[in-house]
Amino acid sequence: MKALAFAVVSAGVGTVHAVINSRLLRVPLATEPINRVVAVLLPVRNEEAQVRPCLTRLLDQKLLPQLRILVLDDCSTDRTAAIVADVAATDGRVHLLPGSEPPPGWLGKPYACAQLVEACPDAEVLVFVDADVLLGPLAVAGAVAGMASLGVDMVSPFPRQLAGSWAERLVQPLLAWSWLTFVPLRTAERSSRPSLAVATGQFFAVSRGAYERSGGHASVRGAVVEDLALARNIRRTGGRTTVVDGTALAQCRMYRGWAELSPGYTKSLWSAFGSPAGAAAVFAALASVYVVPAVAAMSGSRLGLAGYLLGVSGRTVSARRTGDRLWPDVLLHPISMTVAGYLTARSCWLRRRGGLAWKGRML
Repeated sequence: MKALAFAVVSAGVGTVHAVINSRLLRVPLATEPINRVVAVLLPVRNEEAQVRPCLTRLLDQKLLPQLRILVLDDCSTDRTAAIVADVAATDGRVHLLPGSEPPPGWLGKPYACAQLVEACPDAEVLVFVDADVLLGPLAVAGAVAGMASLGVDMVSPFPRQLAGSWAERLVQPLLAWSWLTFVPLRTAERSSRPSLAVATGQFFAVSRGAYERSGGHASVRGAVVEDLALARNIRRTGGRTTVVDGTALAQCRMYRGWAELSPGYTKSLWSAFGSPAGAAAVFAALASVYVVPAVAAMSGSRLGLAGYLLGVSGRTVSARRTGDRLWPDVLLHPISMTVAGYLTARSCWLRRRGGLAWKGRML
C-alpha cells in the first residue's frame, strides 16, 4: 500500500510539473530579417520519398536573405541524389555534396554532419534538419531569432510529431511527454549541467562558435544519439542550450508503422540511460508509477485508479501542448510505457549481441 501511495504521489508531482513546463515553454518568433549567413544542413541517406517535400519547404523560408542549403548524400542507393540534383538545378541556394562511407570510429550521421559543416566555412549559424521534417515559412528564422533573444548557443524547436498507426500513437508522444514531465525547463535553460540538456536532431540551430568550441560532430563521432551528445558537449564547453516549442514551426513523422518504429528506436535506446542497469532502473521506476497503479485499478483499487488518472492527466497536458492526439490515446499511457520498456530491453539485448544496424550499416 505504501508503494502504491508513493506511486500516486509521484504521478501527481509529474503532472503538476508538466503543467508548469507547458506554461513556461518558450515560443520562438521572428519578425525582422536575419542579417547573418545561415546554413541549413541536410544529411540524407535513402530519402527519395521525403527529400523533395523537405527541400520545397526549406526553399520557402522567409526573412533569410543570406540563406544557403547544403545537402550531403550519404551513399544513398535509391534516387535521393538525383532528386536533390534536380532541385539544385532550379535554385542556386541548394548545393548537393557527395558523401562517403564513414571512417573507423565514426557513425554515418555524425560524419555526414561534420562534412556539411566543413563545406560552409563562412556560415555564422548552422541549422541541422532531418529529411522527414517539414518546416513552416518562419521556422529557420524563428530558431535563429530565438537563439538571439534567449541568449543561448543552441536551440532545439521541438516539432509537432505526426503519428498515423497505433504503434506510432503509442510511442511517439512519449518524446515530448518525457521532457515536459521530468526536465525543469527554466533551470535547464540557465544551467550549464550536461545532464539537463534537451535536444532533437530533427531540427536545431547552433552558433558556429559554440559548435567549434565543443569539438563539433567529431566529438560525438560514435554517438548514436548524436544530437543530445552534442548539446551536452556544448554545455561542457561553456555554452547554453534549450528546447523551445516548435509545433507551429515544424512537423515530423519519424516512422510509419511498427516495421519502421521498432528498429528506429531499438538502434538508440540502449544509449539513452547510460547503461543496461541504468535503463532497467529507469523503467522499473516508470512502471511503478505509470503501470502498477493501472493494474491495481483493474483489481478495484481506488488508490490505483487515482494514480492511473493522474498519469493520464499528465499525458493529456503534454498532448494539448504539443499537438498530439488526445482521445483515446492518453488513456493508453500504461501501455505506451510498457511498449517503450520492451523497445529499450530489446535495444540493450541486441547491442550486447552486436546485432544493431540502421539503414544498412552496423552500429
